[in-house]
Amino acid sequence: MTQTPTAHTSAQDRARARISVPAQHPMVTVLGSGDSLLRVIEKAFPAADIHVRGNEISAVGDPAEVALIQRVFDEMMLVLRTGQPMTEDAVERSIAMLKASDQGTSDGPETPAEVLTQNILSSRGRTIRPKTLNQKRYVDAIDKHTIVFGIGPAGTGKTYLAMAKAVQALQSKQVNRIILTRPAVEAGERLGFLPGTLYEKIDPYLRPLYDALHDMLDPDSIPRLMAAGTIEVAPLAYMRGRTLNDAFIILDEAQNTSPEQMKMFLTRLGFDSKIVITGDVTQVDLPGGTKSGLRQVQEILEGVEDVHFSRLSSQDVVRHKLVGRIVDAYEKYDSHQGTESGAHQGGRGRTGAKGSKGK
Repeated sequence: MTQTPTAHTSAQDRARARISVPAQHPMVTVLGSGDSLLRVIEKAFPAADIHVRGNEISAVGDPAEVALIQRVFDEMMLVLRTGQPMTEDAVERSIAMLKASDQGTSDGPETPAEVLTQNILSSRGRTIRPKTLNQKRYVDAIDKHTIVFGIGPAGTGKTYLAMAKAVQALQSKQVNRIILTRPAVEAGERLGFLPGTLYEKIDPYLRPLYDALHDMLDPDSIPRLMAAGTIEVAPLAYMRGRTLNDAFIILDEAQNTSPEQMKMFLTRLGFDSKIVITGDVTQVDLPGGTKSGLRQVQEILEGVEDVHFSRLSSQDVVRHKLVGRIVDAYEKYDSHQGTESGAHQGGRGRTGAKGSKGK
């Protein structure tokens, strides 16, 4: 992409920029089908005038806004050069990252293109990658640290990205097996009152982990890998007394562990293993009066070497946009009511966000 220097018209203190799109990039990939991507940019910068003629885009407006618009198109072109298409969601997130950087509220040097083009796993014609800055930092932390906590609301990709990193580690022979576990306590149900065998009772609690595996591996290979012990999906109680070597271990729904269970799980760590613990401290389903091990462990292990806490927020939700608004509404309500437990009654949805998949 070629750009002309931003020209300033002193009479109105407005700036003008021209951005030329190289011929190898069809304009539809830059503007979107029906100009959908262009509309996202126009909505984000309503005071600027953006026009398209041929392969040239011009922007007129406040100098700071025009400079940001130039950077948005720059980042879009960098992504498109990798062969990855731009989506409305990706453009919105790019704009948010650039605005945060411009306002000095971003605490890192990462650019939108760096975030959006970091591939974790390609499987069955799809690519899984982070979609937000915090997701990228979470994924990077998993590479750098032995124990990583991914803490944040539903839909932020905590479990899904951790699963992708586990499959990547297995395929690259960094580990010999994957162990996926969850506490079988949710929404007030007690296993003893549920019908069926023990396996049938615990299976619904582990089902979201199976679902994620089916997204990332050939479904026909999963039973074989599980039969060989290469992949194990089991309730947390099955971890007691074990030492887990050469494994990538994920504890999901960790907000539903007691402090004793959390300590038990963390001390299962063996040689050449990695642990990722995910959870949402605002959705605790433990019986009244039981303290969440995920809440307590943050006080105990914060600052311990090789342990990292990645915290995601409603801004990192990659499900339907309404999910982010719901998360914000609940946080506002809890703050207003002065609630301390942060527990909400009701069933739990799937924590791993499928929205983290690239097309």
